[in-house]
Amino acid sequence: MTNETIKPTGCCEPFDPALWQEKEIIWKDKIFVKDHVTSFLHIPLNTGKKIVKNLELIEKAGAKAPHQLMLTDEKSLWGADIYIDVAPPAGGDVPGAQMAKISGTFLTKVFEGPYKDAGKWAEEMKEYVKSKDKAMKKLYFFYTTCPKCAKAYGKNYVVLFAQID
Repeated sequence: MTNETIKPTGCCEPFDPALWQEKEIIWKDKIFVKDHVTSFLHIPLNTGKKIVKNLELIEKAGAKAPHQLMLTDEKSLWGADIYIDVAPPAGGDVPGAQMAKISGTFLTKVFEGPYKDAGKWAEEMKEYVKSKDKAMKKLYFFYTTCPKCAKAYGKNYVVLFAQID
């Protein structure tokens, strides 16, 4: 199934896994809006509210990035930091939002399946990084669509970003 045959939902953009599969990406001070999500055993409790709030701030500031990208740093069983990609507005920051910059070299790998497989994907990503003779410093998850859009599109893609030394 290609993106040309997928009818957009009006919520999350259709996702093309080829753009992210086994890539090396280098960022220097890439700008994001950052927020914190409360979780219970890694199950997010207020993600939707946080995303809607921040996307409204980003839209109002005219800072929407050309492609939808939101990284999640699963810091603990009880919470995660989310990073929403922005095209910085003329004034610099998005008013009312916490800003963050991420720099580094990242290896990416696309996974497909239920969210419950995230632990398995993380282990597979560690092995992938190791197979490239690299060491992983940090791991981010890019959930490409919300659960409703994943159901509508028939695929639940998640991209793992491994920051390497």
